[in-house]
Amino acid sequence: MAVKMIIGLQYGDEGKGRAVHYEAKDASIVIRATGGSNAGHTVVANGKKYAMHLLPSAIIRPEVLSIIGPGVVADLQILTEEIQQMREAGVKVEKDNFVVSERTHITFPHHKQLDRLYEMLKTEKVGTTGRGVGTTYEEKARRTNLRMYDLFLEETELKNKISENLKVYNVLVAEANKLIEKGVYGEEKFPIITVQEEYEYCMRYKDTLQDFILDIHPILDEAIEKDELVIVEGAQSFWLDNDHGDYPMTTSSNPNASGTASGAGIGPTLVKEVVGVMKAYTSRVGNGPFVTEQDNEIGDKIRDWGHEYGTTTGRPRRTGWLDLVMVKHTKNTSGLTSLCVNHLDTIGKLDKINVCVGYQYKGERIQHVPIDKENCEPVYQELKGGWSTDKATIFEELPKEAQDYIHFIEEYTGVPVRYIGVGADEKRTIIK
Repeated sequence: MAVKMIIGLQYGDEGKGRAVHYEAKDASIVIRATGGSNAGHTVVANGKKYAMHLLPSAIIRPEVLSIIGPGVVADLQILTEEIQQMREAGVKVEKDNFVVSERTHITFPHHKQLDRLYEMLKTEKVGTTGRGVGTTYEEKARRTNLRMYDLFLEETELKNKISENLKVYNVLVAEANKLIEKGVYGEEKFPIITVQEEYEYCMRYKDTLQDFILDIHPILDEAIEKDELVIVEGAQSFWLDNDHGDYPMTTSSNPNASGTASGAGIGPTLVKEVVGVMKAYTSRVGNGPFVTEQDNEIGDKIRDWGHEYGTTTGRPRRTGWLDLVMVKHTKNTSGLTSLCVNHLDTIGKLDKINVCVGYQYKGERIQHVPIDKENCEPVYQELKGGWSTDKATIFEELPKEAQDYIHFIEEYTGVPVRYIGVGADEKRTIIK
């Protein structure tokens, strides 16, 4: 069975959690590979809605081993609360079905403050979730951050590491507070955070988490050698990738297929399938270029019909027409083998649908994505909508216009559509 990867192709929130949970019925392991508590994966199964931020979307399948991989950054408080919430909802979260890599980096309280500080200082706001994810990755890259493994260090050694990690933060805060006192920025000062405070943060959640923290590589090796199905769960999406996306309006990790494989600790030759998840339209949270955005009545209808509000923040998402130029760009950059198209039911409520098939860019028409995408104007092809998917359980039962829409996506991208989401519940998945 080998390894199957599931990643997002737009700006996140495409329904990866739903796709992962659906695929997990045949898997032995699902490993979350990148991102932090800024990710929000929602699964509707058996009439219940589950919202996850750090836990893999397969956690509600007790027979599957869910793993948080080395490429993830984990807020100890949010992870602990999420485990408790799942247990209260009747979901099993025990050491035989959930593991955290000892190499997973920790998001500390000062990372959230640093996140807020950076946003205050920036003229052009990124619009982060404020969860401290980017600043955790920053200190990971600076090689001062702590990992889950460090929770087991002797007290003095752990405090020394925390002290080293806090140095830059407290220097920056001291300078920022001087500017705030002078009235240059806002009114609320930033707190100086002590080593003891962050040591207590570690100890507060260590007891709950310690049984889950392991070296995951022997576990993955055994599953792969037995040819069991391992699913790698991506977070965020390709166009939020720090190298390939709409920089600087990106996340701080690499949610492309290669970066996702790296975050899981799985080599590229072991990945046999890469499923790209997309919506039948486009949505985006936060700032950044959005060529097909509809800041109008059409966008409002798509938002309401598609329930486009962030799982993590509750923020209303920006919405617009499907941009096939940016989707096609991911075909080779992520090595796609198939597509999952969600919200076909949502877009079908419109009588006429525009699909972006090219850009007007510097006086010419192009079909690729330039680095300055914000200077592009969409070239649309109009397709007929006005369909209902309520009675369809197989592809052939979809209205002709809906089938045509799917065929149009396949023909333009050159990638077959394998899954189609026609409702919130995973049972409303059509296999093509």
